[in-house]
Amino acid sequence: MGSYRMCVCFTRKFKVTEAAPPPDVKDAFHKYADGGPHMTAEQLQRFLVDVQGQVGATVADAEVVVQQVLQKRHHIAKFRKHTLTLDDFHHYLFSADLNPPIGDQVHHDMKAPLSHYFIYTGHNSYLTGNQLSSDCSDVPIIKALKRGVRVVELDIWPNSTKDDVNVLHGRTLTTPVELIKCLKSIKEHAFSASPYPVVITLEDHLTPDLQAKVAQMLTQTFGDMLFRPECECLKEFPTPEDLKYRIIISTKPPKEYLEAQGSKHKMNHSQKEKDPDDDVWGKEPDEELTNSQEGDIDKTDSDASEKNRDDDYTDTFEPELRTSEPPVYKRLIAIHSGGPKGGLKEALKVEVDKVRRLSLSEQTLEKATVSHGTQVVRFTQKNFLRIYPKGTRFTSSNYKPLIGWMHGAQMVAFNMQGYGRALWLMHGMFRANGGCGYVKKPDFLMNVDPDGKVFDPKAKLPIKKTLKVKVYMGDGWHLDFKQTHFDLYSPPDFYTRVGIAGVPADQVMKKTKIKEDNWTPGWDEEFTFPLTVPELALLRIEVHEYDMSEKDDFAGQTCLPVSELKPGIRAVPLCDRRGEKLNNARLLMRFELV
Repeated sequence: MGSYRMCVCFTRKFKVTEAAPPPDVKDAFHKYADGGPHMTAEQLQRFLVDVQGQVGATVADAEVVVQQVLQKRHHIAKFRKHTLTLDDFHHYLFSADLNPPIGDQVHHDMKAPLSHYFIYTGHNSYLTGNQLSSDCSDVPIIKALKRGVRVVELDIWPNSTKDDVNVLHGRTLTTPVELIKCLKSIKEHAFSASPYPVVITLEDHLTPDLQAKVAQMLTQTFGDMLFRPECECLKEFPTPEDLKYRIIISTKPPKEYLEAQGSKHKMNHSQKEKDPDDDVWGKEPDEELTNSQEGDIDKTDSDASEKNRDDDYTDTFEPELRTSEPPVYKRLIAIHSGGPKGGLKEALKVEVDKVRRLSLSEQTLEKATVSHGTQVVRFTQKNFLRIYPKGTRFTSSNYKPLIGWMHGAQMVAFNMQGYGRALWLMHGMFRANGGCGYVKKPDFLMNVDPDGKVFDPKAKLPIKKTLKVKVYMGDGWHLDFKQTHFDLYSPPDFYTRVGIAGVPADQVMKKTKIKEDNWTPGWDEEFTFPLTVPELALLRIEVHEYDMSEKDDFAGQTCLPVSELKPGIRAVPLCDRRGEKLNNARLLMRFELV
């Protein structure tokens, strides 16, 4: 008998009832339908203006919504009266397509210099997995570009026969991919998600003849798409608007080897003494940074070894060959990277007549912000700052991006092929501005007050705005997951975590109660988040399934820029761990920023 019962348990189908509209939705319907059973387009238009904050919404706009809802729900709209029932109205509000939480249009000013924007930036964009042994391929590059990433990093090395160029992660077991294949894929997919410029950052380990070959590949592959600066050093960067559909190259200009002719030994000696990133996976810099070390860490571009680059040259070429540095290659570099030697203070100097890019590792940035916070902000008002993950992140994990953004760093470089909460924040930030990959920095990061002071990320600030978030209900999991995915014998027990990622003072996470045994949980809970820097705040949303005996199951997440949230009652689509949108799982929420 017992086994028979067991069997019944396993075959039991969990009934999924269509969730009733929450009280706020019913109240809004009754209020705007004037107590009647149907809502007209005129009545819906009033709701859109009053509750949803769509100030310019016309009756014609509301008619389009009514039409869309009726077609989607009844497929026979033409025989019906053009009005919505309560269920139709609820369906409209709970549709992620018809009623999304943020807009999908570019709306920031795109006519400021490139350095005035946060830019969606990849790190080691060619890796399919971990940093030590995964394959190098153009596939992750294509995927990143389709997602809207605008900065692609390629590490370029001579192939085994030294007559062609490969892309690989130096001194690791990653299998190489040919540079030309990556360039062709970039050309094909660069503008599939956004018309704004794509920057290719090259980490260059090449000999002069191969640099000449790269110059040829770049000009032949990209042709007129390639942005070629008129002068060797730009005084100011052009605008994203001016550079639409263009490809920009950023790397260190090839070294001038004239002065090195007679001093091969001297150069090598000084290099050997001064390089913290001696090995690509060298040990972490010491916690305490002396001034001389600062310069070392910060003069390396990305996580590759400068020393090895110079040794490549000096060991391979006779002095007379080393003088013929390829001029064509140098002329294609629009954003010069690298910084003066001699400590962070030197590296962060703002030069009057030239702009450049400086690269710092995540730990060096943290140290720089402790001692030179406002200097970093001032530097990023004109120059590019690129932050990259520390060398020990073998698994392609990422770091907290907000420390970079708080200090104005434009290129917070992430391993897009990894996943986890830090990457969810990155996805969230670049959902802003229509997902075009360029987000205009808040004015406070660009302003200098009459006393010459800039924004100080460490200053205690007053509360500027308060975000109110109400979590009504969730639905769609029964369509995205197997019935037994969360629990074998009963429907899931969902709860939602909501909170803020932003400047330290604003960071917080809260959670709803657990709703037991329900595929369509209704929570109806409100949360209040006081914000000192709303411009940099991201709303974090995660849904989990409570599990008494083990770790709670993950049931979806998303991150949304607070500055972009549409007010009113909205449908919030959820994504999986990797950041891909789930087909149906979504929350019904209400947002108010006061």
